[in-house]
Parts: sequence; C-alpha cells; structure tokens
Amino acid sequence: MSSFHLHPQLRQDCHEVGRFELGLLLMMNDSAYPWFILVPQRGGLTELYQLNDRDRSLWLAESCLLAETMTAMFRPDKLNVAAIGNLVPQLHIHHIARYRTDPAWPAPVWGKFPPQPYAGDQAERRIEQMRQALRAQLLD
Repeated sequence: MSSFHLHPQLRQDCHEVGRFELGLLLMMNDSAYPWFILVPQRGGLTELYQLNDRDRSLWLAESCLLAETMTAMFRPDKLNVAAIGNLVPQLHIHHIARYRTDPAWPAPVWGKFPPQPYAGDQAERRIEQMRQALRAQLLD
C-alpha cells in the first residue's frame, strides 16, 4: 500500500479538524450544512473492502462516533452518511447533518447549490466545537 496523501480536491474544499487513530477528520467549507468527512490515513484506497479487517473495524467505529457526536451537537432531522467517490476516488465518508429547512432538502446536497463558504471565524468556531466534543478521541 502506498503512503497516505490527501486528495487535492479534499484539501481544497475542506478544513482539517484533527486525526483519530486511523481517520483524518475534515470539515467541508460549506456553511449551509454541518458537513464532516472522514478519510482513512492509508494510501491507495478507493473502496471500503480494501481496508484490512482491523482498519475497517476501527474506521467504522470512528465514523459511528462522529455520527453520534454530530447528532448530539446539531440535532438534525436526518444524518446522511455516505461513501460516494465518483469525483474524488480516494476512500472517504461524508457525514452531513440534514434539516427539513436546508436548501437541498430532501434531495442529496451534491450539485444542488454552490457552496456557501464559512465567513470570518465561523469555520474556526465550528472546528473548535467539534474538537472539544471529540477531545478524548482525537490524537491532535
């Protein structure tokens, strides 16, 4: 397996939040939705089955922890969790808090509206909020 490098599109579209034992936690720079992305820090992966058994279990546990944390923090009507990968082939899981009042509801968020980048210190405040909620699990 090759060394881990974050896909350039994820690097461009996201803010880094922190690192779990396996997953790199990112926040999408779109203030329309609480939207976090978990990327396993292993190189050359495009599909879930390519993770070894230990890493797969660990990554799914990290994803579930993120989902529980987001549900507690944001109280969404629905939490969308998906690994799509059509535009960014690097294995990653989207976690998106959805509300009946959000601009794309009930359709998927992809391609509906242009992203609404966070303004001022909004991104840093949300990142810090997530870091505090996950402080016992994040390595940095």
